Order: sequence, then structure tokens, then C-alpha cells
Amino acid sequence: MQLTSTVDSPTQPCTLRQLGLSPFYPMSLRLSRVLSVLFIGFVGIVTLPIAPAAPPPAERATALHGCLATYDNLPRRADRRADLPRLLRELAELGANTYNFLVWHEATDWEDLRAFLPLAHAQGLRVWVTLVPPTESPPKTKAYSEPYRTDYVRWAGEIARLSVTEPALVAWSIDDFAHNLGTYTPATMRAMLTAARAVNPRLAFVPCLYFRQLTPQFAAAYGELIDGVLFPYRNESVKANLTDAGQVAAEVARVRALFRPGLPVIIDVYATRHSTLGDSTPDYVAHVLASGRACADGVMVYCHQSPTAQPEKYAAIRRIFAAPPSPTPLR
Repeated sequence: MQLTSTVDSPTQPCTLRQLGLSPFYPMSLRLSRVLSVLFIGFVGIVTLPIAPAAPPPAERATALHGCLATYDNLPRRADRRADLPRLLRELAELGANTYNFLVWHEATDWEDLRAFLPLAHAQGLRVWVTLVPPTESPPKTKAYSEPYRTDYVRWAGEIARLSVTEPALVAWSIDDFAHNLGTYTPATMRAMLTAARAVNPRLAFVPCLYFRQLTPQFAAAYGELIDGVLFPYRNESVKANLTDAGQVAAEVARVRALFRPGLPVIIDVYATRHSTLGDSTPDYVAHVLASGRACADGVMVYCHQSPTAQPEKYAAIRRIFAAPPSPTPLR
């Protein structure tokens, strides 16, 4: 005896033994088992899971909006491991809602990031992770981003995997991105983003990009590949310096005009000394932050300031983070 079933194929016969039946079973049991198999097969067909569509870029950028962040320069213990309790206290005192964790200074930074993420989540913080490019890696510097060094496709996948288990991790970045376009070609970027989005399509990629690098040509080649711009303000539309906070709104507007509507622009303000432009003042830091809050989608402080080593800048950041955004940029 043979029965035809759609369990295997609509055209291939299915024998009783293939259904797990003995020909010596009573007819009632045989019919019951056959009907059960057919029902299960039908349910399996109609309830096949449908893969969710990848979210649009706007959804990846949701966690970037309104960020009040500091970057790098986390406090460390005597053994050079991250002092996570102290960092969390300082971020809470500042009123920050985001921290950008640079994986570079110590070989243990990736491990410390993994320890930081659940603590950050418990405190309601969002976290970015930043890698250094080849121009900030050996032989030009002493350290790589460890442990995957310049294997950026591997990094993309590993960061995405970490973000799945640690929801505080919402974005990743690469420092001095446009100084390294020979490495980060559009084809390489697509491979990196494919590796990340296959694991977590909601993880945002926000490279660090300077004003003079943000050209129509760059936007045409890379605009579709990024979820936001981390934009270090240096008054480059007039003359590069860390003294004039008057061009924040105009430069943000020019950056916005290059990219698709809604692409987040995050102002990065120099609170730490620049190698060629010198240092900034607490008043400058406060003005750029206030202007950035008025015209950009978020602000980030380069770098995290110590309440003991940089008390005036620390206080200025705390004051501006606590204040409502200004209706118009300060000049």
C-alpha cells in the first residue's frame, strides 16, 4: 500500500514505513498516524518563519539622536585596567547618556569594554566603540586596536555579535576614517557592513570625518554606507583653530546638505589639546557644546575630562549637558 503526501514532495510516493507505520497496525491507527503527519506537514508549510527585512538607515540612527557623550580618556587603575566604577560615576555626574569607548591604549581594552557594557546598560547609557585606522597603527604608532588589529571585516562581525548580547552597544566608529580611504574603499566597506548587519542590522556605523574631507565626491561614494557623521569642529571653513566657536551652525548645515535627509550629524568638541592647534578653553568647550546641541543631532566631547585634572572643563561640560538645548546657536 502506498500513500501520496506533501510532507516530502507532491510527486513522490510516501510508504507506510516511511511514515513510521507498520503494515500490521490496525487500519484505524494507520489512518490516525497518517492524518497526524499530514497535519504537521501542513502547519510546517503555513508557519514557515519569514526573515525580517533589514531596517532602514533611519532606524539604525535612532540611538544616535540626542547623544550627550564623552570619548576615550577613561580613568584607569594602577594596573592600567579601566576603572569602570569611577567612569560610571563621572558619566552620571556629567549627565552623559552615551560613552564612546576607544579600543586602543591597552591590550585589555576589548575585555574591559565587554565588562563595561552590562554596567552601562544598567545605568541607562548607550555605548559606541571606536577603532583606530592603519594611520594610527604600527609601524606609525606603538599599538593596534586589539585583538583583531587591522582586520576590519572581522572587527565588524565581532562588534555586531557583542551588540546582540549587550544592547547598550548601539554604534561603532573608526577614527580618522577619511585619512584612510585607501584601506576603506567602498568595496571593503560593503564587506565590513555586510559582516556587521548579517548579525545585527540595527548597529549603526558612524565614522569620524573632518570638514575638509566632507566633499560632494566623498558623499557620493560613501553616503549610502554610513549611518551618521561624527564631525570634529575646528572652524575649518574659515581658519582652523580651537578658539572660534562661531561657525558651528554654518558648518553643520553644509555637512547636512551633502547627505541624505535625516542623516545624523554629531558635533565632536575638542576639550583635549590638539597636536597642532593647541588647547581649548572651558568657555570655548561650553560654546561649541551649546551650539552643537542647538543645531546638530548630538554632541561628543573629545576627550572625557577628569574632575580633578580638568575641573573647569569638567564643570563646563556638566553645565551644558544639564541645560536644555539653546533655540539658536551661540556666536
